[in-house]
Amino acid sequence: MKRAGNSRAERPPGFTYVPSRSGLLRRPPSKVILHSDKIPLSRVAARFGTPVYVYSAIMIRERVRAFSTAFRGFPHTICYSVKANSNIHILRVLRKLGCGFDVVSGGELQRVLIPDRSAADSVVFSGVGKRTDEMELALKAGILLFNIESESELEALAGAARRLKRMARIAFRVNPDVPAKTHPYVSTGLQEHKFGVPISEARRLYRQAAAIKRLTIAGVSVHIGSQITDVEPFTLAMERVADLVSALRVDGHQIKYVDAGGGLGIDYESEQSAVSEQISSYAAAITKPLRNLKVHVLLEPGRSIVGPAGVLLTEVIYLKKSGRKRFVVVDAAMNDLIRPALYKAYHEIALVEIDRSADLETVDVVGPVCETGDFFARNRNLPALKQGDLLAIMDAGAYGMSLASNYNTRLRPAEVLVDGRSMKLIRRRETIDDLLRQEV
Repeated sequence: MKRAGNSRAERPPGFTYVPSRSGLLRRPPSKVILHSDKIPLSRVAARFGTPVYVYSAIMIRERVRAFSTAFRGFPHTICYSVKANSNIHILRVLRKLGCGFDVVSGGELQRVLIPDRSAADSVVFSGVGKRTDEMELALKAGILLFNIESESELEALAGAARRLKRMARIAFRVNPDVPAKTHPYVSTGLQEHKFGVPISEARRLYRQAAAIKRLTIAGVSVHIGSQITDVEPFTLAMERVADLVSALRVDGHQIKYVDAGGGLGIDYESEQSAVSEQISSYAAAITKPLRNLKVHVLLEPGRSIVGPAGVLLTEVIYLKKSGRKRFVVVDAAMNDLIRPALYKAYHEIALVEIDRSADLETVDVVGPVCETGDFFARNRNLPALKQGDLLAIMDAGAYGMSLASNYNTRLRPAEVLVDGRSMKLIRRRETIDDLLRQEV
């Protein structure tokens, strides 16, 4: 039989295994316990129940600093992509680190203004379907930039700006027709996708925008997709954007900003120890084509900051056999973390307390929802489990809670932020009254 290991499941410095020692003689530990910063995850589960999302503030800070270091020497602003994880307490941590924000709805804009209303001057507003009331909210707040994705949207924004007698700084999100080498659901840079305007039409659209009062041309925006781990597509996209910036300046437009979007992926199947090198390669891919243009780069990382900084804690409630098949039924489900069901995404699953002598067995880890697609892992080798064991589903800090739902009238989980030796409830678990309150 294979023996249980734990190295792949660690995400230092946020999530690491610590030996469990007891007794005056401090004998060699028989087990190790997964910690978030200085807090055993078993203690988090005991206090707040399961399922529960747990985030590491230390890891969030480390990854923001990795971006700042990689882009040092090039004018830039990190505009964190709020859709990855929009909890107000996490936004507050990011704001204290000097981050701006990328929002895609009026609701996200209101969230980022709660920790600091002055954050508006470093907010970019993206998305193909901005409503006029959302535009008006952003105009009143005085955001940095609107990323325009169609002629219809341009007209709507101009109308809102005239009504409010406000100026709107704009960039067109151009579609560079670059394949992103990622899952088709999160690829956004081809002409077949709904995002952006064709780069071939950009000069005409900028001329059109320049003739409209209350609009100020300020930049060019691009975003080719999400969960991209090969930096080559970023280089290709930036080369095309750089050519466009030069052409627009010849046309007389003042291009100050290049919004490079986000999309840098993470490795869901390893320890991610080379994160600094990955971000440095990404920075080189973005900045090299822009080096001589004297532009300010706006970056929109989301997953690459908060993804590895969160886990979903869940408890084993049943063990089941069906012929040769073994199932581990846990109390979390696809409504809590939909990525495996939606994208067939891989998440490492770690036993919170590991006996070093534990054998491995091949199991499916599934949830209680009445869908065959309700699974977290199939044919996964895990230490032999028993009812009551705690599992940590790794790299769940991005697109976990932000995509959670109430399917099967399930209550969305609590969220906890760990910072060193402290842990804080940052979202309480829903109650059935919360769900029914809105139904008239």
